[in-house]
Amino acid sequence: MPVTTTSAAIHITPVVIKTFIKHVRRKGIKYKDGDGSVQGWDDLLYDEAFHIVKAFIEMGTKNTVESLQAFTNTHVPAPFWCAVVPVKIPLASCNKAADALIEWFGPDDLKHVVGGERWWQVRGLEWIDGEWITEKAYLNEDHFEPDKKLSDEEKTILRMEHLDRVMLYVHGGAYFWGSINTHRYQVIRYARKMRGRAFTVNYRKAPQYPWPCPLQDVLAAYFYLTTPPPGATHKPVPPSKLVFAGDSAGGALCLTALTVLRDLGLPQPAGAILISPWVDLTHSFPSVMNNTDTDIIPPHGFIHKPSPLWPVHPKSEEGYTRVIPTKTKPPPKPGHADKLKPDTGSMVEQADQRQRQSVEKGEEVHSADLQDKPEEINSQKEMQEQANGHSPASEHGPAPPTPTPEGDGAKQEGDDGSDYDSLRDFWEPKPPKVLMEDPNATPLELRAQIQLYATTEQLSHPLVSPVLQSSLGNLCPLYIIAGDGECLRDEIIYVAHKAAHPKDYPARQGVLREGRRQKENAEKFQTPTKVHLQVFDDMCHVLTVFTFTDCAKYAYRAIAQFVKHVTDSSDEHLLRNPFPELHRPPSEISDSESEHDGGGPRHPSRGTKLSSTNVPPKRPRGPFEGGRSSSDRSDVELYRSNEAMTEIEVNEGKTDRLPSGDASSVTAHGDNSEDIPAVLMIRERVDVLGNVRPMEPPEEIEALRLQPWEIGVIKEAPVRRWLSGQEEWDRKYKRTAEHVIRKRRQYEAKAARLLEHARQQGLIHDELHPQRSRVSLSGSVSSVGEVEVERRWGPLDLNDEKPPPSAIAGRRDTSEAVALLKKTIYHNAPATHRTVPKLKTSDAVRAAFDPHDHPIKPPQQSVSEQQVHTHFIPVHGLRMWQSLVECAWLCAVNVPLLMVAFALRLFMRKSSKKVEHGTRRASAALRSTSDKISGSGRSESHPPHASTSSSGR
Repeated sequence: MPVTTTSAAIHITPVVIKTFIKHVRRKGIKYKDGDGSVQGWDDLLYDEAFHIVKAFIEMGTKNTVESLQAFTNTHVPAPFWCAVVPVKIPLASCNKAADALIEWFGPDDLKHVVGGERWWQVRGLEWIDGEWITEKAYLNEDHFEPDKKLSDEEKTILRMEHLDRVMLYVHGGAYFWGSINTHRYQVIRYARKMRGRAFTVNYRKAPQYPWPCPLQDVLAAYFYLTTPPPGATHKPVPPSKLVFAGDSAGGALCLTALTVLRDLGLPQPAGAILISPWVDLTHSFPSVMNNTDTDIIPPHGFIHKPSPLWPVHPKSEEGYTRVIPTKTKPPPKPGHADKLKPDTGSMVEQADQRQRQSVEKGEEVHSADLQDKPEEINSQKEMQEQANGHSPASEHGPAPPTPTPEGDGAKQEGDDGSDYDSLRDFWEPKPPKVLMEDPNATPLELRAQIQLYATTEQLSHPLVSPVLQSSLGNLCPLYIIAGDGECLRDEIIYVAHKAAHPKDYPARQGVLREGRRQKENAEKFQTPTKVHLQVFDDMCHVLTVFTFTDCAKYAYRAIAQFVKHVTDSSDEHLLRNPFPELHRPPSEISDSESEHDGGGPRHPSRGTKLSSTNVPPKRPRGPFEGGRSSSDRSDVELYRSNEAMTEIEVNEGKTDRLPSGDASSVTAHGDNSEDIPAVLMIRERVDVLGNVRPMEPPEEIEALRLQPWEIGVIKEAPVRRWLSGQEEWDRKYKRTAEHVIRKRRQYEAKAARLLEHARQQGLIHDELHPQRSRVSLSGSVSSVGEVEVERRWGPLDLNDEKPPPSAIAGRRDTSEAVALLKKTIYHNAPATHRTVPKLKTSDAVRAAFDPHDHPIKPPQQSVSEQQVHTHFIPVHGLRMWQSLVECAWLCAVNVPLLMVAFALRLFMRKSSKKVEHGTRRASAALRSTSDKISGSGRSESHPPHASTSSSGR
């Protein structure tokens, strides 16, 4: 059954009942033992919501990737009290973002690391979906000139212009699911609390559009806001009035986009909010394995029922195995993937080895087929000692000179006189080796792609896993949030400290050797980034989903205050103090912005102001002492109380201060504010009641004791956990996988027929030579389509590129790949096409009977890009997270009543006959007693026949 509202309800209902029973049992034991501690699980509402969300995500793994994407990218109407305006980010902004990435990578990295310059610019739509969001109560009443013909949407956008605080929100979803629809209700809450407007972007998602496609779309949204293209309704948003915000994958995309802007010298936003950012896709930190039970992430990661899209290899066949004991010597070393940009010696060695084994086997041998003699394959410890002549510990030692030539297309020569470019084209990275827990074991060899976002060889790239950036200094102020129970906790803590202390947390030298820009950045960007890190007790991944909890209410308030502070303050002020908790005098908050409930229409213009004088400046110091429930304390009260505690932390020396030299320059700056200055990093923990306390020293945190060479490596435990789940799915969906292989052949045949018919109908394609204007050829076949000048490339322009295996731009074996091909040929062709042919009649007839196609209109594009619009108004399970959370609330309130009612009904049903019989007996007894009483009374004053007459009635 695909992912639908009905299937979700069927799957989640038993979870609700089971969770309630376990919760009551656990609370009973706790009460019996006299345990007075407060934990997140003590709240029935959070307990239910946690297990509901976890069950939904696990249900998604039992369905195809496309099914989960379609469900979470279904368009859902906005609530009536909000102003939500859909917009289309045009190709002009997309091209500007592409140019920025092309400059960042350079020609060599584009070719050998990314796989080319063109494939990731291919898209199905001529735009990216976005939304402007704010409260209707915040709109002004401007009158528009009568000669201007504006749509209602354009008028609404203009009525938002006075709201100068802007949040660019990038939603999460493991880089492959979720949308602006799943996160709209959270974004509405942000817009209301910060008294501003938000903009969301529905970026393309993996595996159809893998890295760097989502990054390009996030940059396109930023450029769309700051430098609007012609025709855009809104005015340019100054970067100083804009903040990035994102959760999970969206948080990591925000951080990555910041590093790109920094490296290119482009203006950064005023600040960024990173909520549970996924910054290490290699899973090299301990909490990935230790926190599985306390997080919503599936136990085996994101594995899915096979489909023509994913996995790339739906089953083991023709000798393919997902993980095997290694058959080759280093390189790569255990824990590492092979180089995408190798040195000349490695290329010559591999070319000779492949050619020799090809002759021996009588067939072409690829790098994955290479085998060394068994006696030459040593243990992991010996491999580490022999590889490149140094041990793993020397990974953070001095970096040797990089032997790889860095030419811009110029011919290079190998040591033996061979052509360098030919060697690079022939080069194939060998499968990654897994770092084993037993140093005497033979390393495993990973042949499957684990993550949907990027190939295994790309996972250690700093734009894929930003924790591996050589420096996170010189960034705008960061507010970083994590849950103590989430799998990503350690990497989030590490990346926060790395940003604030770039010299103390260097990247391993392997990253510096293989990246020209990374080596430059390590020396260039050493100015610490101001960071506020908060880790929330007992909370799971993306705690802001659980909006009803005290700590989440505080998080929303703190995020809103951060946005206000960084967008309302000058650069000089932020240089002195970027933290709103240290702003003096404390900023005012309208009491109408505080909340005790989950949301609804607000009237922000009617509130009075609440300053710190309205709240006691101090509170009990214990993490749980003196706490009150959310029914007693509003989010503003929580914020004010924590604001006072942060000042105490500063006064007691429990925050990281700027070095004396930097501090004196900051305090001597021209800003005349009374803020508490020279604070570099605030490190806090937050209990389940929303109260902050200082975090323990860095030396006591396990994640911060890891050495640079231990980070960004592929380790045994996560691989085996993923493999056990994948092998279970291989057995469970064996017949499905066989069907998938047949479907892929059918799609390939359909794509070949489509191309052949297009050529017959007059398709003329000038590959690699985009036309800058529409060209009309005499005798060309008429068509309803057109050549899009701004659409640079299409699927037919990728002959000399190597897109990732999952990218539909380079595939012909999925329905979405065929839909993309058809649209770029017959409807919206790229500038490399000189003609747009007319669809053949036979193809039009076939399209009429295809539910995913259309004989005249462009086919529906990938659900990872284009929203699904239903033909009826759905009571859709997708207000997604909001609905799941509300479901938990209803369960927490109603399950006890329902279970009691069910028990009573069951008891009454079983006892109905006894009850009925007992009722008759009781009635008879009452009548008999009444008769006796009345009879005895009448016997004294009436004749005996009166009693007989009475008893006979």
